[in-house]
Formats: sequence, C-alpha cells, structure tokens
Amino acid sequence: AVGQGTFSLLDHTGRRRTKQDFLGSWVLLYFGFTHCPDICPDELEKLSAVVSALDQNPLMPPVQPIFITVDPERDDVAALARYVKDFHPRLIGLTGSLEEVEHAGRDYRVYASPGPKDEDGDYIVDHTILIYLVSPDGLFLDYYNRMKSQDQIVDSVRNHMKNYTRLS
Repeated sequence: AVGQGTFSLLDHTGRRRTKQDFLGSWVLLYFGFTHCPDICPDELEKLSAVVSALDQNPLMPPVQPIFITVDPERDDVAALARYVKDFHPRLIGLTGSLEEVEHAGRDYRVYASPGPKDEDGDYIVDHTILIYLVSPDGLFLDYYNRMKSQDQIVDSVRNHMKNYTRLS
C-alpha cells in the first residue's frame, strides 16, 4: 500500500527526521526539487495556502507541510533552508542520500527521473506531481493532483479530519 514504509532524512536545519517524528500530526507531503522552474513553486504555494486556510479554523488540528526533494544531488540542507523560507513558515524540507530519497519516494510510488544536462550542467527532474495527505497514524489517506484547487483540497482535508478515527 502507498505510504506504509518509513523514511529517515535530514531536514532543512540538518536534523535527522523519520516518519515516526510526524505521528500524531496531519501531514501534507509534496515531492519536488528546488531548481524546478514553475510547477513545484506553484504546487508549494497552493499547499501553503491550503495549510493557512485550514489554520483559520481553531477547532481543526494543525497540518504539517513537508517537502521532500527528488534531487538530492543539488538539494542539500543549505539549498532546502533557502528554498522553504519562501513558503509556509511551518514547511519542513527533507533531503538525504540518493538512496534515502529514492526509498522515501518509492514508498509513495513517486516517479522521478533527471533529464539531460544542458551546457551549464543544469537539468530538470521529471517527477510525480501530487500532494499527499497523511493521517496522524502515518497512513496515506488521499492525494491531490494539479487540477485540484486550493478550496477543493481544503474541503477534502476537512472531510478527512471530521471522519477520522484513530487506530488503536
């Protein structure tokens, strides 16, 4: 099943984080890369707006936004620290070795493939473009593609929160 495994990655402050660190929290998770010219920033803006909209209701639990790179070669801790500050203040950026990042991506069935390098050595990574909703039990609940609007995602997350029953 999607999202059943674990991960161990470095956050944008250099601290080792595992999936277990986020148990008890609602999570919106996005896989992308900091050199992405338009789609990743657009999706992270949308994710940030969703989290901010959900924050407006004090009766709803807070949502933890997480960004996991699919390009660990360029996205080290320092690059992620610079990148995440442009989005929601609670956004956590995660990176690691190629193996660690691929392991995290495989768990969510994320496709990521670096394209050819240009004359400057720059390249684009073709990757899955989905925002994942993860329950406080660490279970994958839903995903949202680019066609889903901010309001549609907010409504969906609220519905999942209202209907959620913690596993015992």
